[in-house]
Amino acid sequence: MRNTTVQHHSHSSSPARTSLAPSPETPPPDALSRTPRRRRPVLTAATVVTTAVACLALGACGSNPPQADGGKKDSSAGKGGSGAGGAADVALPKLKKDPALHKMLPEKIRKAGKMTSVNNGSFPPYEIAGSDGHSLTGASADMATALGQLLGVKIHHVTADGLPSSLTGIKAGRYDVALGPVGDFKDRQKSNDFVDWVQEYVVFAVKKGNPEKIGSLADTCGRRVAVMSGGSAEGVIKEQAERCKKDGKEAVRVQSYKDQPGSILAVRSGRADAFFSSQAPLAYFVKEAKGTLELAGTGKANGFDDLYQGAVVPKKSPLREVLVKAIGELIDNGTYAKIMKKWGTTSNSVEKPGVNLGGEA
Repeated sequence: MRNTTVQHHSHSSSPARTSLAPSPETPPPDALSRTPRRRRPVLTAATVVTTAVACLALGACGSNPPQADGGKKDSSAGKGGSGAGGAADVALPKLKKDPALHKMLPEKIRKAGKMTSVNNGSFPPYEIAGSDGHSLTGASADMATALGQLLGVKIHHVTADGLPSSLTGIKAGRYDVALGPVGDFKDRQKSNDFVDWVQEYVVFAVKKGNPEKIGSLADTCGRRVAVMSGGSAEGVIKEQAERCKKDGKEAVRVQSYKDQPGSILAVRSGRADAFFSSQAPLAYFVKEAKGTLELAGTGKANGFDDLYQGAVVPKKSPLREVLVKAIGELIDNGTYAKIMKKWGTTSNSVEKPGVNLGGEA
């Protein structure tokens, strides 16, 4: 069984895309030794409608055009209440700078008064690219706003062309962090460290009525299953394809896509029978599909055990400890809970952040 999490990106169809954030008192306790509490999978959908997925209703597009690895910066970001639809009406508290946390930041970031967070722009309800191709809303954008206020720096959001580019860019020092949440598993921990702030589950999005009767991995033999390229779900479904062949059945017909919208559009258009990915974004897309899609395989392991997602920093970066303490403070002061509730991801919450909690991929 795999102990890791699924994160956006792949080949075929659609691309992905991007924002900025500013800055309580008393430094929080060290949470490194605390392990996030495991929660039961809950079928939940985000309560927002955004231009990033409006194209799904039209069945005509996937997401915004791709950017080069360097991406584009946008200084228009998040005042905590950003985001379209119902989520925009949820007011988040403005936090005071914590001098102790600010002092923990690397000198380069303190002097610049800013840090750069790379994203992939297509992982709702966490990362939702605006129709302009640059702005970013979602739970991650709101977390960035809150963290920026707490740390006393601005957080610039840059969109890279795919998850591999993001992770490589962090390792190379082109970006300070990817707030993600990005799937945390052992193989990725070799190059980067993860500060986990989300627990996830991996399920299927299928057409309403589930015509192919896909309820678990065992039901995918001979089926066309869309996944994100480079994500852990891709590895799981490819292993399942081999398992099907060994059992004398037709292999899973794996379809790898570069982003979430392209993958879900493949299901809606009939090119794929299911999209295998994290439950939170799939619940979001199912809600936006207005009765044409449903979730399947909920409450089952589906090739994974405990799945964690988090912020990514370079290996041994001092930002790791800063983020552990800062996210712990957001949990303690209630801001984290408000953000997760705002975006319909309460069931994916953790009690405390943890470092490199993911298992084998």
